[in-house]
Amino acid sequence: MTRPIRASNPHANGPRQAALSRHAPELRPITSLRGVGEALASRLAKLGIETIQDLLFLLPLRYEDRTQVVPIGTLSGGERVVIEGEVLLAEVAFRGRRQLLVRISDGTGSLTLRFFHFTNAQQQSFTRGTRLRCYGEVRRGPSGLEIVHPEYRRISAQEAGVTESSLTPLYPLTEGLQQGRLRQLTSLALRELATYGVTDWIPASVLKKLALPTLREALEYVHRPPPDADVAALASVRHPAQRRLAFEELLAHQLSLRLLRKEIQADPGWAFGPDTDGVVERFLASLPFRPTRAQLRAWREIEADLQKPSPMLRLVQGDVGSGKTLVAAIAALRAASAGFQVALMAPTELLAEQHARNFATWLGPLDVPMVLLTGKRTGTARARALEELASGHAKIAIGTHALFQEGVQFHRLGLAIVDEQHRFGVHQRLLLREKGLAAGRFPHQLIMTATPIPRTLAMTAYADLDVSIIDELPPGRTPVKTVALPETRRDEVVMRIREACRQRRQAYWVCPLIEESEQLNAQAAEDTAAALSQALHELQVGLIHGRMKPREKEAVMERFKAGEIDVLVATTVIEVGVDVPNASVMVIENAERMGLAQLHQLRGRVGRGTAESTCVLLYRAPLTEIARARLAVMRETNDGFEIARRDLELRGPGELLGTKQTGLMQLRVADLLRDADLLPRVQAAAELMLAEHPDHVQPLIRRWIGRDERFGKV
Repeated sequence: MTRPIRASNPHANGPRQAALSRHAPELRPITSLRGVGEALASRLAKLGIETIQDLLFLLPLRYEDRTQVVPIGTLSGGERVVIEGEVLLAEVAFRGRRQLLVRISDGTGSLTLRFFHFTNAQQQSFTRGTRLRCYGEVRRGPSGLEIVHPEYRRISAQEAGVTESSLTPLYPLTEGLQQGRLRQLTSLALRELATYGVTDWIPASVLKKLALPTLREALEYVHRPPPDADVAALASVRHPAQRRLAFEELLAHQLSLRLLRKEIQADPGWAFGPDTDGVVERFLASLPFRPTRAQLRAWREIEADLQKPSPMLRLVQGDVGSGKTLVAAIAALRAASAGFQVALMAPTELLAEQHARNFATWLGPLDVPMVLLTGKRTGTARARALEELASGHAKIAIGTHALFQEGVQFHRLGLAIVDEQHRFGVHQRLLLREKGLAAGRFPHQLIMTATPIPRTLAMTAYADLDVSIIDELPPGRTPVKTVALPETRRDEVVMRIREACRQRRQAYWVCPLIEESEQLNAQAAEDTAAALSQALHELQVGLIHGRMKPREKEAVMERFKAGEIDVLVATTVIEVGVDVPNASVMVIENAERMGLAQLHQLRGRVGRGTAESTCVLLYRAPLTEIARARLAVMRETNDGFEIARRDLELRGPGELLGTKQTGLMQLRVADLLRDADLLPRVQAAAELMLAEHPDHVQPLIRRWIGRDERFGKV
């Protein structure tokens, strides 16, 4: 069974806990704070808070300035302010729904507090003359200015005008836990910090070079910024206190991934041994083209890994059309010739089918038995494929997530290949790896992505992987000319397609939806296919989308590849893997709705032959700023690495790396793009700590990553 790697739990029960708490008081349980009983502790646990340290490192999402009381008479709508006043009257009204209206005045003016959810006790507490301090957004209501559901508290005459001494933090919440209660708890934790301090696990030699605040100073500042704090710096997370915490968080993740890598390498794997039969050389010689230098370089790096007795874990990233699939095919052939099986997992059935066709073309003449296994492959065909896999007769299995479903057994899986890795959740890749565990050994893993990311980011986000980069396109590929047009010029685009087809070329027309949706206001593929068939009556128009049966999709694609279909209307199901060199026009509807990576992938379906190719981005006005920026990038460059860099700027690393489903690098304060200048120093600090301060590593990981399981095996 694969062992998920987790940071050690420094607050485990028993003598170890007591010893650690003496050494690091911040590791005492949250229940040691006054007023925290079991019920509150269970709610805090939902936020990952089990110790005082966890509370100190629950960082504010943003801040509000409640340091000044604003006279009611000076207010206008749209402001978030602190006001004080005496209750003039409180009444329950029925204006469409039951509501509590409380009128307060401060002598300069009056204002209504409106509550839709309230208790009888709450209603009775608003007696005439009660002095309140309220915070909320002022807006214009039916009878003047009002605040709906303000934060409020009763104050005495002595407290009037005495406001907050720092900016007010807003924390992430969970059900049953209010901001006020969380702020009270962090105040208690800050008192503990002032009394006992906090253990700084980063060596002093590293901190000296950074010229940043101490950990204690940084924590005190971010939880309670002074009234004169640089609000703009805090909002952009560029304040030195936040940078100090960002550095530590990035370091914790870097150390976590490096430990994962170390443990992966400690697992036994299959050493393939040298290619004494020269099967790879014979295969390369049989190809009708010569692989690029970048492809051969990536293959040599993979081959070196396959000969080691520890499992390979290598990421191959390259631009659209750079030939990653060929590199995967070479690795698969090498594994099969060494007596092992190969599993290639693709995110969609269409891409799995495309891989199966390519592998059959390349490896079929070498008599390498293959099976295709997808979710919709049922009955006799599925049973036969499962039998061939279990017996070891089938050397290569190509499929979707169906590859790791129950009932799929491999005889001797030596290599797992995952295509478009960012589309798979971490658990899915773990399950595929588990399928390969045999005789106590794990399969090699080759991970491919056509969503390249900048090298510095790759070294940080994929610190547990070796990275190979294919940065060269095969000869003969012509750059695709890209234009952006408003949808009002659709007729011109149709004429352009007609002209291309007269020259015996073909075209794609991509729509984001299968059926019309008023909510999204997007053109549906089925409607588009019908309209194009009418406008281009002399041409053959085909339709393909994700809801079609595999055989139907395959039949349409085969007709398109054979030239029997001139224009293929499709959803984004054809985003990756489809290779029709004769197609020279790509039209993308509602391009303003798509991300750069997806647009670049779709554009990569054309320009695969020698003819000049065009990508038309049809958009619906008006454009948002980010949509305008995306379309501009697509017009300016065909370079996938440059597009990835710009995509990173526009979207941030979370989406680009697919971490929303993988759980990788879920950062709380740091940002891989914004804090990119810290990354070289983070990597150097990680090496120093692993070499000279190994006992500091796990406590630092625990502080930032907690006991989240880190699936380094995948």
